[in-house]
Amino acid sequence: MSETMLDVKGLACPLPVLRANRSLRGMAPGARLRVLATDRAAVADFHAYCQETGHALLAWSEEAGVFSFVIRRRAEDPPVKEDGP
Repeated sequence: MSETMLDVKGLACPLPVLRANRSLRGMAPGARLRVLATDRAAVADFHAYCQETGHALLAWSEEAGVFSFVIRRRAEDPPVKEDGP
């Protein structure tokens, strides 16, 4: 399966996760997003984000100060809770 690339190098927390979230919302279930970031906080942020949202953090690495995260979009969106009687 192909990957979509998102370059958020130079952006600080919480922008890398917010941009990734926006990208993932527009992707098909099961699609992969590779995020490139330079903010050290992104390591903990993407682990927590994936755990909270149900997306899968398939891999992450760091080379020369650039972090690479591969995220697979969850299979489906959670149901929308409607207010009602």
